[in-house]
Amino acid sequence: MKPIRKLAFVVNGDKPGARELARVLMRQARAAGVRLKQTTRFPLAAGYLRGFDACCVIGGDGTLLGVAREASRARVPIIGVNRGSLGFLTTFSADEARAHFSDLLGGAYQVDQRSMLDCSTGPGLHDLALNDVLIKDANTSRLVRLEVFAGDELVTEYTCDGLIFSTPTGSTAYNLSAGGPLIHPSADVVAMTPICPHTLSNRSIIFRQGVKLRVCSRSPEANLLVAMDGQRNLRVGVNAPVQISVSRHTLPLVQRLGYSHFAVMRTKLNWSGGVAQPHRTGA
Repeated sequence: MKPIRKLAFVVNGDKPGARELARVLMRQARAAGVRLKQTTRFPLAAGYLRGFDACCVIGGDGTLLGVAREASRARVPIIGVNRGSLGFLTTFSADEARAHFSDLLGGAYQVDQRSMLDCSTGPGLHDLALNDVLIKDANTSRLVRLEVFAGDELVTEYTCDGLIFSTPTGSTAYNLSAGGPLIHPSADVVAMTPICPHTLSNRSIIFRQGVKLRVCSRSPEANLLVAMDGQRNLRVGVNAPVQISVSRHTLPLVQRLGYSHFAVMRTKLNWSGGVAQPHRTGA
């Protein structure tokens, strides 16, 4: 890949060690002649990344989600350095960043394009999500009836606590906690997972990438909440449908050379179990 000559830093100062790590990495970047700027504020303002080659986010996955919309619109790759807990999106550990940052700046990296969801709740009311779109009643203790259409075709009606629409990237987030499937990031699909459905037969549904989904409330008393990546809420007009589709924007995510998604899953999710050895008989 091309060398990084202009680099923006987004640092979550509330994460232990984040500021110190930022100082170390910025020293390396300055020594390589890289032009820098830094902020501790996120979500980012529109245009903040314009003209930069990459953005280094130091924090947790929530920090990276606060940068994702602007990075996708500006087509600026994100280098995620984990100072949070699991860190599915911030794929570089602090030690990896220290050891390999100079190589990254020189072009020793690959970029994975992650799909995003576009959600609209009315004219001028739309947003992007990297992980998921959550639809539920604003009153968290109340069931809601939600009717789902794929294009003009009725899928089904749910009575549940809510619905999660997830990208492959977001399949390890709320979707996984609600019993949804793990999906490889390169799969061109959208997962819909009901939260505590009031039936034993409802399961996750996987839709193709080009689907146009529409969700309508069938609970007259419901006040729908639409949450984007668990960080931002969209207002929903009375009787207005919620429309969800795969966005034309993607998030360019920097990964080290030789990155393995399944190796990350094994580590982050503590997968265990040995490989069975073939039975051998004596001579």
